[in-house]
Parts: sequence; C-alpha cells; structure tokens
Amino acid sequence: MFKLTFCLRRLPGMTREDFQDYWLNKHAPLVREVAPVLRIRRYVQSHTVDIAAIAGSLEARGGTGAYDGVAELWWDSVEDIVAVGDTKEGRDAGRRLLADERTFIDLDQSSIFYAREEAIIG
Repeated sequence: MFKLTFCLRRLPGMTREDFQDYWLNKHAPLVREVAPVLRIRRYVQSHTVDIAAIAGSLEARGGTGAYDGVAELWWDSVEDIVAVGDTKEGRDAGRRLLADERTFIDLDQSSIFYAREEAIIG
C-alpha cells in the first residue's frame, strides 16, 4: 500500500474549530464521493487538539509549529495513483478536491508527500 500524508494548516482568519468542522463535515463527504474514481482505499483525518496535560511532550521535541490536522489516504499501488490521472474522470475528481481544499487549507503553509508504510507495531 502507498500512502499520501497531508499536514494541514488552515487559511488565515479561520479558527481551528471552523477549519476542522468544514474539513470533517463538508470536505470528507466529497472525498468519500470521489474515492472510487480516485481508487482511494482508506481515508483518515487526524484533528489536532490542545491539551495542557500533555503539552510538555510536544514542547520537549521543538518543531516548527502545530498543524491543524493530518489527512492520510491509501492506495493499493503506485500504479493505481498514476492510473487515475490517465482518465478524464480521475482528473476531474482531483480538480474538485483541489478547488475545495483552496477554500479552507493554506496550501502554501501545508506539507504533502507520498510514502511507503513500514509497520513497526500493529
């Protein structure tokens, strides 16, 4: 399986709560709708939280600042990822997702990459 990881930051002026609500209740249904066309096998959203009791573990590791969430999408193979771009239906679905992402994600301040998973535990 191949995975896309998308570390998200919200658009300036948008609260984290509004961002996460839109992402879960508006964008997620769109991803669910186009998933068969894009051959997406799994989609998970991880919404960041601020919990004072565990903040020390984050501070000890430094970092460049919090993301508002992380999206993870899985495909069976690289070939599946490439194949969707070879069809008009796949390109149209990708454009729909990107157009919606531009309404709530600060794409310039977000990070996205493909990776191969190596499960260590579980």
